[in-house]
Amino acid sequence: MSLGSSDRALCDVYDLGMIDLDGVVYVGAEAVPGAVEALSTARQAGMRLAFLTNNASRTADEIAAHLRELDIDAGEADVVTAAQAVAHLVADAVPAGAAVLLVGGDGLRIPLEKRGLRCVGSLDDEPVAVVQGFHPDVGWRALAEASYAIESGLPWFASNTDMTIPTGRGIAPGNGSLVQTVRNATGATPTVAGKPERALFDETLERMPADRPLMVGDRLDTDIDGAIGAGVDSLAVLSGVNSVADVAALSAGRRPAFVGPDLSALVVDHPEVTVDETSARCGAASATVDGDTVRLNRGEPGSLEAIRAVITLAWSAGDRSGRDVRVDGTLGP
Repeated sequence: MSLGSSDRALCDVYDLGMIDLDGVVYVGAEAVPGAVEALSTARQAGMRLAFLTNNASRTADEIAAHLRELDIDAGEADVVTAAQAVAHLVADAVPAGAAVLLVGGDGLRIPLEKRGLRCVGSLDDEPVAVVQGFHPDVGWRALAEASYAIESGLPWFASNTDMTIPTGRGIAPGNGSLVQTVRNATGATPTVAGKPERALFDETLERMPADRPLMVGDRLDTDIDGAIGAGVDSLAVLSGVNSVADVAALSAGRRPAFVGPDLSALVVDHPEVTVDETSARCGAASATVDGDTVRLNRGEPGSLEAIRAVITLAWSAGDRSGRDVRVDGTLGP
């Protein structure tokens, strides 16, 4: 599979942008440079925006308020969280009004309560399931209580299993790290709602039906793998967790349709790449492969054209040779 091309901006081609948040729209409290302008342009072009997050620490209303603080027009209905998706899964699996053991904060508690479930903090309260989501205040006692409940035979649900989360100070442990702690204690595996599982995608498309949705995310193992599994085209952006080298190393079944430096890639065309055995050209950028290393020899490092040339050549050379092809470390994001 090679990168897709488009002579129109992606926001003109797709009718729904499914936009990941952490590492795409913002990092910590601050907007990613250019994100606000790109989203405004996409919306003006007629693209509907759904803001998706695996992070269950905040409610949809709190996330929408944060987006508005960044001058992004968003309401609670525009935000879809893994907490909402897991609450839907749990409500479908347990009796109406049942008690569930909550491991998380208000970002998870409120969606569960909106589904008519009662959140408790102890196995002594006779819950019928364990529901786990990220919150920075989750500690040992809550993880231990979840372990006791799961060992007793209760079903276990998790909002997501992202091992890390980007913050304003750097990369920190995510919900997946906390889930792994409980897995280590119990040997159990939870039912997961967040990306790359389908539940979050299904929740979004149920609320916002679309003919041509596009997933936009920075994490290959959640955003892009999840989109592929859900049959949704994807745009990988390099403003968060993964790099151009990570994208270049992807096997054929895990490749996004488009790649760009950041959300600006949503509002521009994606020119075709001309590729042969040893070189690739995209607009003003060109790249060559020497042995198993791809290097940019013309163009601005980190630009859309450079990224497209480098990745296309890396995929082509790797597929042809059957070997791992790396990219030069000076190429940008």
